[in-house]
Amino acid sequence: MPETARHRGAALAVLSAASLMVVLDSSIVAVALPVIQADLGFSASGLAWVVNAYLVAFGGLLLLSGRLGDLAGRRRVFLIGIVVFTAASLAAGLSPNATTLVIARFIQGVGGALTSAVVLGMIVTLYPEPRARVRAIGVYSFTQAAGASIGMVAGGALTQGLDWHWTFYINLPIGVAALVLTPLVVASDRGLGLRTGIDVLGALLVTAGLMLLVLGIVQAGDTGWTFLTIGTLALAVVLLSLFLLRQARTRTPLLPLRLLRVRAISGANLTMVVMVAGFLGFQFVTALYLQQVLGFDALTTGFAFVPTPIMIAAFSLGLADWLNTRFSPRAVLIAGLLTTSVAFLYLTQVQTDGGYALHVLPSLILMGAGAGTAIPALMGLAMSGATPADSGVTSGLITTTQQVGGALGTAVLAAAAATRTADLLGDGAPEKEALASGFRVAYGFSAGLTALAAILAAVILSRRSSPAAAPEPVAS
Repeated sequence: MPETARHRGAALAVLSAASLMVVLDSSIVAVALPVIQADLGFSASGLAWVVNAYLVAFGGLLLLSGRLGDLAGRRRVFLIGIVVFTAASLAAGLSPNATTLVIARFIQGVGGALTSAVVLGMIVTLYPEPRARVRAIGVYSFTQAAGASIGMVAGGALTQGLDWHWTFYINLPIGVAALVLTPLVVASDRGLGLRTGIDVLGALLVTAGLMLLVLGIVQAGDTGWTFLTIGTLALAVVLLSLFLLRQARTRTPLLPLRLLRVRAISGANLTMVVMVAGFLGFQFVTALYLQQVLGFDALTTGFAFVPTPIMIAAFSLGLADWLNTRFSPRAVLIAGLLTTSVAFLYLTQVQTDGGYALHVLPSLILMGAGAGTAIPALMGLAMSGATPADSGVTSGLITTTQQVGGALGTAVLAAAAATRTADLLGDGAPEKEALASGFRVAYGFSAGLTALAAILAAVILSRRSSPAAAPEPVAS
C-alpha cells in the first residue's frame, strides 16, 4: 500500500475513533442513570440534566466550532476539543456530587462540539477523490449511526461489571491516544486565519439560539408544552432569526448564506433533521419497550441492539462505495430511508406478549441496512456542495442538524407514547398494554418521519448541485 494511502487510513482511523468516542458518550451514560441517581442523590427532575447539560452545550456550539476550524485550522480545533472532552470526562468520573457532574457534562459538551464539528470537513479534505471520499464517509457514517447502539451495550457492561464512573473513564485512553496520534498522522492546516475576522455578535446569537432551541425541545419531552417551554423556543426562534439577518449584512459571516442557496447543502440538512428525528426516537422507544414490556435488564437491552450496528457496518463500510457508484447517492438515500420506514411500520405490531425474535429483531436488521445506506449517501451529498474554505462550517452545520433532529425526535416520540399510554391507563387498561400501545403510536411517528425524509430527498435533491459559489461582496 502506498505510503500516502497508509497515512490517510491511519488519519481516518484516528478521526473516526475520536468521533465514535463523542457519539458513544450520549448513550453510554443513559444506561447508568438509575445508578447515578442513587449514588449522587439526584432528584427525578435533576437527573435529566446529566443528559441535557451535555446536549445543550454540544448542540449550541457546533456551528461556531465548525467556523473556528475554517479560521484557526481544523486540526488545532480538533485537538483542543479532545483535550477539553477528555479532561471533562475525568472530572465527571470523579464527581463527588450532583452539581459537579452536571458542570462536567456541560464542559464535555463543549469539547464534544469542538471535536465533532470539524471531523467531517477534515475527512473530506483528506479524501478529495470522489470514490475514496465515499468510502471514507462510509467509515465516518458508521461511527455516527452505530455509536448510540454500541454505547448502550458498553454502558450496560461497564455499569453492571464495574460501576457508573467507568462510563466516563472509558473516554480517557481513547482521548489520550487521539492526542498522541493526531499530530503524527493528520496533516496540519493553517486555516483562513483569525485575522480574516469572526462575527462575534453572530457567534453569540447562534450559540444562544441553538442552546435555547435544544433546551426547549428537551423541556417539551420532559415536562410538556408549558409556558416556560414555549417561551424558550420562541426566544430561540427570535435569536436565530436575528442571526440570519446578521449574516446577510456582515463582511465576515459565521455562516455564509450563499451556502444555504446550494441545494445539496440546504436540502441535505433539512432531510437530516427529519431523518435523525425518526432514527434516534426509535432507539429511545425500543429501549423502553424491551425493558418495560418484555422485561429485559440494562445489559440485555444493550446486546439486543447489536444486530443494528452489525448491519450498519456491513452496508456503510462494505457496500456504500459500490452502491453510490453504481447508483446515484440520491437514489441510495431514498431507498435507505424507505427501508427504515418499513422497519418502523413492522414495529407498530409489537405486543405485550411478543417475543424479541419475532417482533423486534427483523426491524433491527432492516433498520441497520437502511441507515447504513442512507447516512453515508446523505453525508456525501451535504459535503459535495462545500468549497474547501467552507468545509468546516458545512461540517458543523450537518452535525448541528443531526443534533437538533435527534433532540426533536426523542421529544416528539416520547410525548406521543406518553400521551397514548396515559389515556389508556385512565380508561383502566393494564399497564403493559397501555405502554405497548403508546410505543406503537411512537413507531408510527418514526415511520412517517422517515417517509417524509424520503419525500424531501426526492423533491429537494432532485437536481445536480454544484459547489457553493465564491463569497460575494456584502454590505457591512
